[in-house]
Amino acid sequence: MACDLSPVLLSVRVALISTVLNMIMGTILAWVTENKRFPGKNLLETVIGLPLVLPPTVIGFGLLLLFGKHGPLGYFLAEFLHIRVVFTWWAAVIAAAVVSLPLMYKSAKTGFASIDKNLEQAARTLGSSETRVFFTVTLPLAAPGVIAGLLLSFTRALGEFGATLMLAGNIPGQTQTIPLAIYFASEAGDTRTAVFLVIVISFISFLITYGLNWWVDGRSSMRKGG
Repeated sequence: MACDLSPVLLSVRVALISTVLNMIMGTILAWVTENKRFPGKNLLETVIGLPLVLPPTVIGFGLLLLFGKHGPLGYFLAEFLHIRVVFTWWAAVIAAAVVSLPLMYKSAKTGFASIDKNLEQAARTLGSSETRVFFTVTLPLAAPGVIAGLLLSFTRALGEFGATLMLAGNIPGQTQTIPLAIYFASEAGDTRTAVFLVIVISFISFLITYGLNWWVDGRSSMRKGG
């Protein structure tokens, strides 16, 4: 009997969408906190990094309070836009994005911090606008950090469990991602399905991690060679 691939397909879709969201949010936040000084900057960075130190179930419970029918965002979405988030696959996307955002943010910020500011200033001196400087000088130079953040964010989103279970629940074919399917298959004694899904997620994570390490080593060798 063939194994159900719906958790695999859903997990990949959730990870991809959450990674795109993190690419936008994480890159903007990283650039702002690296280049601007403003009140509450340390507080903002602390909040962004909380998912790295808090248990995923705590993050999930917080999101449940926020997006539940009596929560501020949940009430607004349901009352004015007729959108329900909790126990949908979009809840899995939100959970994955929140939990993996710190990885994207920290990698992108490292990329922005490594940039020679003189290069940006030279572009401004030549008449480039701030927007053009960002897209033609800053972002390309920070690309290694941004790309590393994207890969790490994707793998973290792919393996998210606790926050997803709290916010999205475990609905087969709708919100059941690979980690949830592994857990409940194991609980039910379905070792065959659990082993299959463990192999799948391990293989995907291995490929991404190996590719990232190979790319970093390649760039390091090029710099030494140059």
